[in-house]
Amino acid sequence: MSTSTTTIPILVPSFGESITSGVLGSWKRKNGEAVASGDPLFEIETDKVTPEVFAEIDGTLEILVPEGADVKVGQTVARLHPGPKPLRSSPQPGEAEKKPARKTTSPSSPTPPSTTKSSTPKSLPDSPTPAAHTPPPAVSSAPSDNSPATARSGRESRRRMSPLRRKIADRLVSVQHTAAILTTFNEADLSNLIALRTEVQSAFQAQHGVKLGFMSFFLQASVHALQTVPSVNVRLEGDDIVEQHYYDIGVAVGTDRGLVVPILRDCDQLDLAGLEKALGAVAARARDGKLTLPDLEGGVFTISNGGIYGSVLSTPILNPPQSAILGLHAIQQRPIAVDGRVEIRPMMNLALSYDHRLIDGKQAVTFLIQIKKFVENPSFALLGLSPASST
Repeated sequence: MSTSTTTIPILVPSFGESITSGVLGSWKRKNGEAVASGDPLFEIETDKVTPEVFAEIDGTLEILVPEGADVKVGQTVARLHPGPKPLRSSPQPGEAEKKPARKTTSPSSPTPPSTTKSSTPKSLPDSPTPAAHTPPPAVSSAPSDNSPATARSGRESRRRMSPLRRKIADRLVSVQHTAAILTTFNEADLSNLIALRTEVQSAFQAQHGVKLGFMSFFLQASVHALQTVPSVNVRLEGDDIVEQHYYDIGVAVGTDRGLVVPILRDCDQLDLAGLEKALGAVAARARDGKLTLPDLEGGVFTISNGGIYGSVLSTPILNPPQSAILGLHAIQQRPIAVDGRVEIRPMMNLALSYDHRLIDGKQAVTFLIQIKKFVENPSFALLGLSPASST
């Protein structure tokens, strides 16, 4: 394929000042394939988001950089040779299974979903590659027979750590070295919450178009606790303690690429229905790899739900620069003492990890008790009230 003055270079775009490099995750079109303006070409895996890059004109794609390669912002990874708009009669890879999703969408709860890396190409008829250009040889990133991944005859395999996974690893190690992390525990009886959710579920879904989950109650409980104990809603900047007067709360979501924490903005201004809709929206974007930088920045507090995996008890790690994180766990039927007699109740262990440099034990315990009171008395959430703040 000859290069001409009309050839358009395809560059790695800038995704924000904090992102300077990434890994070329996957090509959505083949080398030498005719593409139309707006077609997805490739995706870039960065330490925060995995955005797609789209064709700006009709033409023939010439791939210069293989999948899995490290790339920098501004680097040329391919070229487009202008040509006629392709006519496609058969679905492109990943198109058939994506079509139904464009007709109906059903937001899901923020249980860690598996991220689908395939994108939804445009549905256009098929035609031969423009005759003006001869497709170049395909660029292959397959390992050679002597590569480490195949040298042991399938006993082991090797792959590079993704930028997101590297970033997660660096942050987890860093926070362990820089913060004085302590965890306090409690448990909550979810009998009333389960009963109320069951009673109003049909009416709630009919009125709002979304299901009522548990996470929206814990989000409201977190807002209440942050308002009751404002010393938890702080961050450390140098020698300054910055107290935050807003309630942007992150919900940890596990994906195939790693853990991400999209932020729900102004949770104090959302009712249960608003929280459920916001949760569904960010969960869908996380599942599809469509989160943007604004989705991930600026949270004051995080909720991590290990219970969806079956975890009974854990100590969540802080999400810096935040100073506290709430860990939720599996609901278990357990015997407890109620008014002098033993009853079986649905119990959940709660864990609050906090930075002891900023938050004292009394404040942390008070905060977690406010969470417990709120979810044990869920009618307060529906009525827009707060349980008594005394401990």
